[in-house]
Amino acid sequence: MSFSKLSTTLQKELQKNNYLKPTPIQEKVIPLVLEGYDIMAQAQTGTGKSAAFVLPLLELLAQNPYEGKRKIKVLVLAPTRELTLQISETFSLFSKALTPKPKIVSVIGGEGIGDQIYSIQKGCDVIVATSGRFLDVLSKNQMSLKHLEYLVLDEADKMLNLGFSEELDEILKAIPSKRQNLLFSATYPQKILDIAAKVTTQATRVTIEDEKPTVQNIEQRVIEVNAENRGPVLRYLLKKEKWKSVLVFMANKRATDNIAEKFRKRGYLAESFHGDLSQEDRNYTIKEFKSNKIQILFTTDIF
Repeated sequence: MSFSKLSTTLQKELQKNNYLKPTPIQEKVIPLVLEGYDIMAQAQTGTGKSAAFVLPLLELLAQNPYEGKRKIKVLVLAPTRELTLQISETFSLFSKALTPKPKIVSVIGGEGIGDQIYSIQKGCDVIVATSGRFLDVLSKNQMSLKHLEYLVLDEADKMLNLGFSEELDEILKAIPSKRQNLLFSATYPQKILDIAAKVTTQATRVTIEDEKPTVQNIEQRVIEVNAENRGPVLRYLLKKEKWKSVLVFMANKRATDNIAEKFRKRGYLAESFHGDLSQEDRNYTIKEFKSNKIQILFTTDIF
């Protein structure tokens, strides 16, 4: 299977970025989205699910380019600011060669709401947002959603843990009832099925059994160690394995700050990452980590 359902322009952009073969979730979802079906997809993080909805939505936008001022046609809701930014980056990455190139606006907390409203008012095609900040913007009555055609809920099970159901009710009241809906969740407990019933219409269920993450070259090991020896064991592994870039998940914010400080005192390029950081600090830290200017990043599960 190739990306043959997509335009030549998008296929070339995929090849340029070394996307040569669709993952199983992409292979199943892309044709269904292009054919107009509502989707309920069960997909884990790391399986290529973002591209599974970004690519066909870009294709559909390109097939029906805007006339006059841009209108909001796509709304993607995600549980965290980081995932929101990642999805926005995926839209931007694959849309570089499209003419006209769609405009994507991220609507997230931690950044100036005035700037986000201004970007929307100038005209945009796609909004990628956390639900809380989207409702904040919506309450200002500064954007029109009457042309919205596509609604995406990504990692819906994680949003449920953040009190998303009530916020979703408010959002659904503000958008057209006639639209295409794409729901992605790692699990489908009853509460997610209840949300799906509110959002989708005769949705096609897509489940990929035992799908492996797209990163294949990961070796998994388990090391049993008591609490006081975690630091020494990690330092030993850093030296023995010569690790250059390490992501360490911690139980809470305080632990990330404490351990990062201890490692810095020993000469390591270490930083902490958690929800108390400003959006500007988060963006900077991720950028530094990606460019290998930070060797060890201690983080909560918000990463």
